[in-house]
Amino acid sequence: MKNTDKFLIGIVVGVALLVGVAFGLALVRPKPAYQADDKPEGVAHNYLLALQQQEYARAYGYLSPTLKGYPASAENFAADIQNNRWNFRLDDTSTALEVVSAAVTGEQATVTVRETSFRAGGLFDSNQSATTFYMTLRRNAENSAWQITSSDSYWAYCWDTNAGCR
Repeated sequence: MKNTDKFLIGIVVGVALLVGVAFGLALVRPKPAYQADDKPEGVAHNYLLALQQQEYARAYGYLSPTLKGYPASAENFAADIQNNRWNFRLDDTSTALEVVSAAVTGEQATVTVRETSFRAGGLFDSNQSATTFYMTLRRNAENSAWQITSSDSYWAYCWDTNAGCR
């Protein structure tokens, strides 16, 4: 066998091994999990994860009922999401969300979330872009639970109005 044949076989075997390792890592990667609800960053994470998993009743439970346009039911909440699908990026499967930090001041908290979007790009392009947005939470006086009162993204802005979304 010629040296060039051995070299070519080595390259093909190496590529096959890399592909196999990549698939193996993708399969054993842990699934996203819910966190404890006792901290603002856990509530923000759980709200966003529930939206991604389309568990709208769970996501609805994280909203503060003190919102001016608070949806009357989980069904109305789900309808609001569908009617504002662009704000919730329902059709985008190439986005990753990560809670970066939380700043708590008394009964209010601001949570910083990093949104990373992945896209096809050129050879020298990083193929991703990252932005941050903020969520505001307030501790409920009755049960001490953290509840979301506003967000820069993944939010229906009509929840901030007296008229609501309907």
